[in-house]
Amino acid sequence: MSATRDASRELSAGSALLATVVGVVALLNGLLLAAVNAFGVLFGPWVSPEPLGQGMVGAAMLGTTPGLFALARCRRWEEARTLMWPVVVAMTGLSVVTLLNRRSLVMVHGGGIVNFLYSPDWVLVVTALALWAVVCAVAQLWRPRTVPPDGDTERLPLPGWSKPPLAVLGSSWSGIGTGLVALPGYWGDFVPWQVNRADAQALGVWALALGVGVLGTLAEDDLRRTRPAVLAVPGVAVAAAVVLAARAEAVHWASGPALSLLIMLLGLLAAGAAGLWLGRDRKPAGKPRPAEVAQPG
Repeated sequence: MSATRDASRELSAGSALLATVVGVVALLNGLLLAAVNAFGVLFGPWVSPEPLGQGMVGAAMLGTTPGLFALARCRRWEEARTLMWPVVVAMTGLSVVTLLNRRSLVMVHGGGIVNFLYSPDWVLVVTALALWAVVCAVAQLWRPRTVPPDGDTERLPLPGWSKPPLAVLGSSWSGIGTGLVALPGYWGDFVPWQVNRADAQALGVWALALGVGVLGTLAEDDLRRTRPAVLAVPGVAVAAAVVLAARAEAVHWASGPALSLLIMLLGLLAAGAAGLWLGRDRKPAGKPRPAEVAQPG
């Protein structure tokens, strides 16, 4: 194997710290938003017609935390980038749509005192994390390539049968996310519960981030390097399913979008489970075990 293939970029301390901070923020805020809204109490940074929208945003945040904490333990950029880029998309996207829908913010529109205090904190934290994520991701691209001390950069490719389903899954999440962000008035009508512009765009950001993660995993084509992303997607599916079950009466289950959402969530769960199973304690292809090395005659 060539030195070019072996060389990779070391994950910076700033990127690792970012992953830890985002993981803690996602865990605390996701748990709060998912739990409170699942019980039918509207809570979040902006005003919504139905708690389920912000509950699903919380579920997405909560579900990604295992992957974020795994990302923080990575040593090389190539091991982290399949989740790092979705983090950039999620944080910058949430920051932008929050500011675009500033008139819907509780601190502007008015509301309960707890929501009123939570709203500006959300804006400040999400904006700060967005700037930090962009700086870290861009800085990583300028770090010099080095050869890891152990030289262990062999690949464990995805099986061929998994690539078409991953392409469909990633394209579906990316396409729906792009539609919700760009045309929330139109695509928001396809969400199987009542949403406003802020709900639709925030959900679109998370859908787009999930799509970027799935397609990034497909492009990376290495089960050893994509473990943080693989750990994130099944958590999102499980957390979203719990919130949907808790607010089942608010969902139009007989609609096509509801069925499509369930299939896409099952796709995330299956992709994550399969990735973890296929990547378990496997020896990378192309690197012989010590016993297999030919002995001199």
